[in-house]
Amino acid sequence: MLKGINPVLSSDLLKILWDMGHGDELVITDAHYPAHSKSPDRVVDAAGVDVAPLLKGIAPLFELDPEVPPAMIQDTQKDPADPQVEKDFREALGYGGEIVRMGRFDFYDRATKAYAVVRTGELRKYGCIIITKGVTNNGKGWR
Repeated sequence: MLKGINPVLSSDLLKILWDMGHGDELVITDAHYPAHSKSPDRVVDAAGVDVAPLLKGIAPLFELDPEVPPAMIQDTQKDPADPQVEKDFREALGYGGEIVRMGRFDFYDRATKAYAVVRTGELRKYGCIIITKGVTNNGKGWR
């Protein structure tokens, strides 16, 4: 156990977060997402965790790219999303900016190009989000 690291973050996920560079995308999905067929090379399973707690664990370690807003799957008129899902994701990330909504197949296409996919145990529909890693600057300049 490491001090200051949220226990929902596995060692595999911590390695991915460390290895990612500026502009790399991380897809965090619900339990329904076809992660292994869409992105078979880099999938981390977090079956016992919902998306919001995972985002809360990632947020202190991961600078969001201010030029690339997070993206979520767009709900349809026939099958509306629960607005609480987006609210929970925003709160977990401490994020008040734009969230792009994408159709399911556009989301899948973008997700296949992501650095990695984390499939969670989230059961709420449309519980998937793509976040993009930004540049971390501790305010002291580059060293």
